Amino acid sequence: MILGACASWSLITAAARDGRPEGVLLAVLAVAAGYSVGRICGALLPVAAACAAGLAGAALTMAVPHLVTGPRITVPLGHAGATAALLVLSAGAACCGAWASPVPAVRLALRLLAAGIAVTAAVLGSAAGCAACAVVLLCSLAAGRVRHRGAVLAGLSLIAGLVTTLTWAVAARAVPDGLAAFVEARLTSARVLLWGDALDLLRGDAVLGVGPGRFGELSPTARTVADGRPHSAAWQQAAEQGVVGVVLLGTAFGWVLYALWRSPRPTPVVLTAGVALTGLATIATVGNALSFTAVSVGAGLLAGLATAHPLTEEPPTPAPGTGRQGHRTFR
Repeated sequence: MILGACASWSLITAAARDGRPEGVLLAVLAVAAGYSVGRICGALLPVAAACAAGLAGAALTMAVPHLVTGPRITVPLGHAGATAALLVLSAGAACCGAWASPVPAVRLALRLLAAGIAVTAAVLGSAAGCAACAVVLLCSLAAGRVRHRGAVLAGLSLIAGLVTTLTWAVAARAVPDGLAAFVEARLTSARVLLWGDALDLLRGDAVLGVGPGRFGELSPTARTVADGRPHSAAWQQAAEQGVVGVVLLGTAFGWVLYALWRSPRPTPVVLTAGVALTGLATIATVGNALSFTAVSVGAGLLAGLATAHPLTEEPPTPAPGTGRQGHRTFR
């Protein structure tokens, strides 16, 4: 229903503002397809499917030149975010597979794969990807000692909300000069200017926005950027689809966390996926990651793997502070 609402609202705003909703519709279709495949594969082969997803994401990042970061001036702003996003999803899938396996050797191999993905990010020059993959791996290792997933998932939603709020405060020049300078130094002043243009367009029509695909036409700063996007999922929704678009985007992320909370998978699998998806949300809030179909498919795939109903019983996780196997706690 939420994905349907996102697609319907993009069509409504496109019709009202002569926009182009094809990009939004493709993203919705990619997420839905990835989620469906993840649910099916996670039910049939939870370990193998997660391992294959991790390997495929890392291989795709290295094989597709447009996703690889580097010093080339022809690389448009935003490819670095797509690289980091794919790698963090790949690391998350590998760690989920590790927790789903009852064989210690397989668990070790998949965690080494996740560590290798972090190293790959560093080799490709993606500092954000390397840091995000390392965080996913460390949080996954710590997830085995967590019994109540609800509090952790609530914390992850708070982190995503704080990052989004920070971008809005920076765009509105509502933060101290020192913090604004720090953000601009990390994300470039051009990106902050794009967010400012998006804020101006939102003020022009807070309900419908300017229409999907029209930001590049109406933003003065976008004329200097190769793809003409604001390089923030939240700001693109705000400028092109108004406040309603932002609410639908936030609702979609909130539903994913709710589905993880209700998932029958072991808590470490759920929390690992939650950390990886929150990392993706953070990257997408300050970058252009969701404009890449591979990233949208990967996000849906990981969410599907972590919410699937495996046909075979999965191993319980050790109780905190003991070496024994304890009962699974779903919440």
